[in-house]
Amino acid sequence: MNYTLRQLRVFLAVAAHGSFSRAADAVGLTQPAVSRGVQELEEALGVRLLDRTTREVVLTDAGMALVPALERLLGQLDDTLEETRQLGERYRGRVVIASAPTISARLMPMYVAACAHEYPEIRLFIRDNVQADGLEQIRAGAVDFGVLIDPMARDGLTIADLATDPFCFVCRRDHPLAGAETVPWSALHGERLALLDFASGSRPLIDRILARHGVTPHVVQELGHSASVFGMVEAGIGASVLPSFSLPLPAASPLVSRPLVPREERSIVMVRREDRSLSPAAAAVWNMIQNLPIPAEAMAA
Repeated sequence: MNYTLRQLRVFLAVAAHGSFSRAADAVGLTQPAVSRGVQELEEALGVRLLDRTTREVVLTDAGMALVPALERLLGQLDDTLEETRQLGERYRGRVVIASAPTISARLMPMYVAACAHEYPEIRLFIRDNVQADGLEQIRAGAVDFGVLIDPMARDGLTIADLATDPFCFVCRRDHPLAGAETVPWSALHGERLALLDFASGSRPLIDRILARHGVTPHVVQELGHSASVFGMVEAGIGASVLPSFSLPLPAASPLVSRPLVPREERSIVMVRREDRSLSPAAAAVWNMIQNLPIPAEAMAA
């Protein structure tokens, strides 16, 4: 028996509307196409389903018997196909994101929580590494994408802006600049500074900003993590310039932070390989992060 799903739906439309022309409008076909579809179905079944007159279309006994069974079966088919479609839209799998330490502390908990709520079948993992390692993992395909500081070398990468993060001055409370509401960059000329090292995405930016303001500090220590910098500053070895995402300062420490003026900031971006498509799950997380508003408290220094 040779019949098509379209022929069955056309027959039900004619039965429901009692007219070939009205059925044609309902299913978006021409009247000859509807008439031909019903005729082909009748030939395949070997039985007449409709009696046609010049004024009306009437179901035969066979047609009347077929309609309720066909409605039930096609309804079940539609339900099954809809369930299958929804299943295909459920994102699942493993997504790995490279993230710099300060971003991991300030933004990634929010993104992980949002992903767990919106896509419970996606397992989201964070690779918490310095900027240089994060970029290497992205280029090697070891992670799906990264949330990092805007890299200076963008070749082969797709970049999407996410947030900005201003730099601040960190010192002990007994430092001469601790009492100022803001600290000008020019005041750092000759200042003893403990800074992040060049594996950090912030250090090249800091050096460029200092040079742009004509400032040459005395760099006494270069360290991999903000926590290590805080320890050096607390010990009196020097002050520091850090991104605001490094805050808050350690509890009960003798340290203070002050905004640097004029405001200079780093850009937080999403980064992925230009020549590699994201999996459906990774694409869903990428879009979620890009569209998720960042609360003011996450940005507060």
